[in-house]
Amino acid sequence: MSDRPITPAPRSGAPLLRNICTIAHIDHGKSTLADRMLELTGVLKGSHDAQYLDRMDLERERGITIKAAAVRMPYKDHIFNLIDTPGHVDFAYEVSRALNACEGAILLVDATQGVEAQTIATLFQAIEVGLDVIPVINKVDLPAADPDRVEEEIHHLIGGNDEIIRLSAKTGEGVDVLLDAIIERVRPPEVDTSDDAVRALIFDSVFDPYRGVITYVRMMSGEIHDRAQVRLMSTGFVTSIGELGVLAPGPTPVQRLGAGEVGYLITGIKEVQNARVGDTVTLAASPAASSVPGFREPKPMVWTGLYPEEGEYEELRDALDKLRLNDAGFVYEPETSKALGFGFRCGFLGMLHMEIATERLHREFNLELVVTAPTVAYRVVLTSGEELIVHSPSDLPDPSHIEHIEEPFVDAMIISPAAFIGQIMELCQEKRGEQRKLDYLSPERVELTYAMPLGEIIFEFFDQLKTRTRGYASLDYDITGYREAPMVRVDLLVHGTAVDAFSTIVHRDRAYNWGRAMTERLKDLIPRQQFDVAIQAAIGAKIIARETVKARRKDVTAKCYGGDITRKRKLLEKQKKGKAKMRQIGEVEVPPDVFIRALRVEEK
Repeated sequence: MSDRPITPAPRSGAPLLRNICTIAHIDHGKSTLADRMLELTGVLKGSHDAQYLDRMDLERERGITIKAAAVRMPYKDHIFNLIDTPGHVDFAYEVSRALNACEGAILLVDATQGVEAQTIATLFQAIEVGLDVIPVINKVDLPAADPDRVEEEIHHLIGGNDEIIRLSAKTGEGVDVLLDAIIERVRPPEVDTSDDAVRALIFDSVFDPYRGVITYVRMMSGEIHDRAQVRLMSTGFVTSIGELGVLAPGPTPVQRLGAGEVGYLITGIKEVQNARVGDTVTLAASPAASSVPGFREPKPMVWTGLYPEEGEYEELRDALDKLRLNDAGFVYEPETSKALGFGFRCGFLGMLHMEIATERLHREFNLELVVTAPTVAYRVVLTSGEELIVHSPSDLPDPSHIEHIEEPFVDAMIISPAAFIGQIMELCQEKRGEQRKLDYLSPERVELTYAMPLGEIIFEFFDQLKTRTRGYASLDYDITGYREAPMVRVDLLVHGTAVDAFSTIVHRDRAYNWGRAMTERLKDLIPRQQFDVAIQAAIGAKIIARETVKARRKDVTAKCYGGDITRKRKLLEKQKKGKAKMRQIGEVEVPPDVFIRALRVEEK
């Protein structure tokens, strides 16, 4: 329980409340705009860290928002509740929950870059929810800014003749106009007076090592008081509120939260899984008849193996336990590899999510990890009719028991300058994409939509897209379901023994290229032995690629001076027989760093 005094919440009433969130692509200025809004409303005074709402070091270094952050601001007798949302597709579920917690959204677009793919995807979600959208063009003070072109793109997207606000979040120019527009153009929360039952939507939760789970909520109906006993509707978990408060900008305890308000709850919950994002909080004594619609559990889409380099298995398990407390979208299960030892098979929402999690494990827990190549979850239909979800190549059943395999597909939206259409189409076709739509946002910018396998997108696709478009293209994707595909497991054999760490599931048409690339890579990495070592890629019993690590040879004829050539031939023949015997009984010792260098994603 906090020692700070508990004060009543400002009795603003629903008509004077405005709940808003930001919609923007990465690096378009969401967090900087939030800083200026906090300063103009008097919430932040004096010097403070830039991007105040980005609390993690990784967020500041990368210039991205990873966790949604809420803050309460007073302005002209009104109360603004601002939710600063992530801009990356991996955190789309968090964004969707934040949209449901608001009545309005600020559509923020960079004046130098224009509308991006992830911005459009989130905008469509906001329109579906029925939010009042205020379009804003940021960075108008930069020399490369072209606000007229960007305004044309925005009108093409949302139509209408609403005024598009132009501002500079860096200098503060035009931010006061935006604050006034929020009052005029965003409706206050709608309060259902016919139902007094307490329903609060959880739009985010974090773990504090001293206070347990801190749950951020939007009150949809009813009024909740501190010390009340509450129930989480999806799990049935019952607990008491230890502290009730608002963020202004730090945690400020209050006595009550009414319909339409945004605040936080601190209860006795010790695991984030029990306070899932999207769940509904209600009173235990008089629960609501129905929960807030839209709840679903986030499903990991990218899977990879994490193994400690120094055999620190227990330390890695403890670190994953602690990471899971702050990230409900991350899952893991123990896994054993003959080559790498004990580790964990981990599921992530996407590639950025995976990068952030592994970086946090390295920084916060000082762990050196082997990260295996990422894979996706495949649906396997057996001849018996049973369906399995396979996350790891080692879990794939025997081919004779498989009826067919299905891989996850996405609708990928790409926005790019029109000059790069040819390169983008070529890349998408290489990745087995099917074109769905081509639309010009303006004479200079084009939007393309492709149906593509998720497995082709998660690995190298984004890097190649940026390379072919000189960094100007943006990508967003949405999971659409599973499709049957001729997927096969390719195994790597070293000296006739399959190495499970190198196995993967790929499309049959790509199997040869993958096998050839990995055998060539291992040929350069595995040290030479006293005998020839065969490195083979195989689908079942069929070898599809092979390389040989030549034996280390001693010059046995070095001391043969003169004489008949048969003397040298006898020595060479003796050496040949010895090498053949070694090859039959010898075992290849593969150093640990070979696995690390072969599997490490960033080196591929």
